[in-house]
Amino acid sequence: MPTKTLPIGIYYEQPNWFKPLFAELDKRGVDYVKIDAVTHMYSPADHPEEKYSLVFNRMSPSAWNRDHGDQIFYTAGYLEHLETRGVRVLNGLAAFRAELSKAGQLSLMEELGIAYPKARVIHRASQAPAATEGLRFPVVVKPNIGGSGAGVKRFDHISQLEAAAAQPADHPDALAFGLDSTALVQEFIPARDAHIVRVEVLNGKFLYAIKVHITGETFDLCPADICRTTTGVDLDRGACAIDAPKSGITVEAYTPPAEVIEDVERIMFASQIDIGGVEYLTDDRDGQRYYYDTNALSNFVADGKNVIGFDPFEKLVDWLEAEATSALQERQEIATGMAAV
Repeated sequence: MPTKTLPIGIYYEQPNWFKPLFAELDKRGVDYVKIDAVTHMYSPADHPEEKYSLVFNRMSPSAWNRDHGDQIFYTAGYLEHLETRGVRVLNGLAAFRAELSKAGQLSLMEELGIAYPKARVIHRASQAPAATEGLRFPVVVKPNIGGSGAGVKRFDHISQLEAAAAQPADHPDALAFGLDSTALVQEFIPARDAHIVRVEVLNGKFLYAIKVHITGETFDLCPADICRTTTGVDLDRGACAIDAPKSGITVEAYTPPAEVIEDVERIMFASQIDIGGVEYLTDDRDGQRYYYDTNALSNFVADGKNVIGFDPFEKLVDWLEAEATSALQERQEIATGMAAV
């Protein structure tokens, strides 16, 4: 019996980031459906297994920074609904929850024995000064649910942090706690040679890495928004998000050490993240490597062919097509087995 075909569902909130993905799907004539989280609703009685071969979750935790924070916890419920109904979800509920908690990411790294910047987890601004005990200054305070550097603030001295902690929540200098009223007080690591490295995985395996040369003026290091190489060449603006900021940050391809690739793949496996990126840097003071962020929403580097030598969206769509076929075959085998009982 031939396998019934169903479209791939692409669930997303920020449309500009995924134009290259949609373009590659369109070019190949892949059957897919855009699922816009902004307008989406569902019924627990729905049968999504009859609508989609699989669903690719592209929801961003930074949605709250675009007045779409209501969709974050809604998405968790929707992913649970999909998985309960037997729909294969790429970067499913476990992966989404891993991305939604920076505190949880650090706890996982502690369990895995992977170095990360020392931190304390707090839930009130008044706790911030005391949380710096045992930490080296400068420190940053960052929302537990972050994304695109939103809400991250740096403090060079305890007096600055005390002043910010004393501000009312609606003051522009107040500490940002985000949607779950939780934040990290974390050591700020001065990056050796003023760069960080982002390592991307696809299907849990190393895909590529880039060096991002930072200016120190922003914590937003989204790869899709970096539109200039280290040689000063502007990347194809058609490959960049149309709302990409002009930050002065530049990017180049990089081959990380084998132990880095192993660390990243361990982090992704333990987080149940199918596709995403891990960022790390080297402390300029002592040469220690620290991993500091895990991303389930993987915005590939803009204009990949000119930066890393290939188009990662082509590999992504190869994988999506294979996963969709596999998911449908598995679902049919289960249905056939149940019918035979």
